[in-house]
Amino acid sequence: MVIPFLWMLSTSLKDVTELYKYPPKWIPAHFNWQNYIEALKLAPFGTFYINSIFVTVCITLGQLVTACLAAYVFARIEFPGRNTLFVIYLSTMIVPIQVTIIPLFLIVKNFGWVDTYQGLIIPFIARAFPIIFLRQFFLTLPKDLEDAAKIDGCGRLRFLWKILLPTARPALATIGLFTFLFHWRDYLWPLVITNSTAMRTLPIGLRYFVSEQGTQFHYMMAASIIVTIPIVLIYLIAQKQFIKGVTMTGIKG
Repeated sequence: MVIPFLWMLSTSLKDVTELYKYPPKWIPAHFNWQNYIEALKLAPFGTFYINSIFVTVCITLGQLVTACLAAYVFARIEFPGRNTLFVIYLSTMIVPIQVTIIPLFLIVKNFGWVDTYQGLIIPFIARAFPIIFLRQFFLTLPKDLEDAAKIDGCGRLRFLWKILLPTARPALATIGLFTFLFHWRDYLWPLVITNSTAMRTLPIGLRYFVSEQGTQFHYMMAASIIVTIPIVLIYLIAQKQFIKGVTMTGIKG
C-alpha cells in the first residue's frame, strides 16, 4: 500500500532525464525540489485549494447535520411509512452517480447554479450512506436512555444534541472522514458543473499537467503530493477522534 506513495514522492523529486530510465531508480541522483515550485506556477493551485477546501468542508458539515437529524428520525421516531421511506433511501445507494448526473445537471442548470459554489455543494448536502450508517449506530443505544431523558424534561433535539451526538463521536468521525475523502478527490461532478478556472477544484487542476506533448509526470507527482497532504492530516485527526470517542462512550450507572 505504501509503495505507490513512495514512488509518487520519488518521481516528484526527479528531473526529466530520470523519469524514463530503465531500470527505474527509486532515489533520484539529485533531489529537485524546484518541481514543487514549478508545479504551483503552472496552474493556479491557490484558487483550486481554496475551492476544494470550501466545497469539501461545506459538504461534509452539511451531510453530518442532515445525517444526524434523519438518522434520529429513522431510529427513534415512529411514523407511518417509516420503513418504506427508509428502504427508498437505502435503494439510492445502488444507483451509480453516472446514471443520475444528466438529470442532476439539468436541475442545477434550471436553478442557475452552473459554475457556482451552490452547484458544487447543494446536490450533495444529503446522502443515503451517512444516514443509514448513523441510524444503525443509534439503534444500538438503549431506549431506556431516551425514556430517562424524557422524564427529566429533555426534548428530542436536546436529547440528540446533549446525549446521542457525544456518544456517537466515533460514527460521526467515520462519516466525516469518508465524506471528506470522497469529495476531496471527486473529479466527475466538478468537471461537469464548472466552466471557469476560478471555480475548478484540485482533482481537475491535476489535468493541467497533461498536454498533447505528453504528461509532465514530475510536476504532476509534485502537485499530487501537495493535494494529498490535507487527506493525511484529516485522517490523523479522525484517528484521534476515534480513540477519544470510544473512551467517552458509555452510560454512567
